[in-house]
Amino acid sequence: MERRRQNREERRRRRRLREPSVLLEQLWNLPNMLTLGRIALIPIFVLFAYDASPLYSFGAAALFTLAAVTDVVDGYLARRWNMVTVVGKFLDPLADKLIVMAAMVMMVRLGRLAAWVVIVLLARELLVGGLRAIAAGEGMVIAAGQEGKWKTSLQLCGIISLCVHYTHPLNLLWATYSVNYNSVGQVLMYLSTIFSLWSAGVYFREFLAMLGRRSHARSGNVPSAHRMPG
Repeated sequence: MERRRQNREERRRRRRLREPSVLLEQLWNLPNMLTLGRIALIPIFVLFAYDASPLYSFGAAALFTLAAVTDVVDGYLARRWNMVTVVGKFLDPLADKLIVMAAMVMMVRLGRLAAWVVIVLLARELLVGGLRAIAAGEGMVIAAGQEGKWKTSLQLCGIISLCVHYTHPLNLLWATYSVNYNSVGQVLMYLSTIFSLWSAGVYFREFLAMLGRRSHARSGNVPSAHRMPG
């Protein structure tokens, strides 16, 4: 018995002296906590969107807006406080894609968005993601282009409008207008689809051009860096 007690105490002492894992060290900071909070919002958002009543639809739009705002905030804080981590680089785009995908699937279920739009947008993400992975393996640096930024902005605004869905009065200083948010959201999503295809085409063209230049300048193993639309 005495031997067992000594072994337990020795194990406890070793656990106290053990340094925290690299995963916990990188995960435990405010930007990454905000990212995890964004992921945790997804089931709550789905629950609100599932009800489809005017009140719950507005709540779903508010939750999606909160997720979009925290995306900007956690990126800003990570850069400002020098807290950019490998875990954060993985979780941040994953959280974005998960909540956007959940929102678009729910909009299709509610009949607020055509299924083909979601298929095109998701196919574009898979294509660009695959090219990014190949480029990273070849040591190429890929930055987001203006077309991709417009695509993202239009897509987020479109999803928020589709979540609201119903016609609500919009009070301006000089007049009050009745706005059909579903129609606004559909227009924005169609524009986002156009920019998505445009940016994917430009990206693919520049990617092929970079590979061509690299094959002709095969004088060393120096990684190529070039800006391409995201």
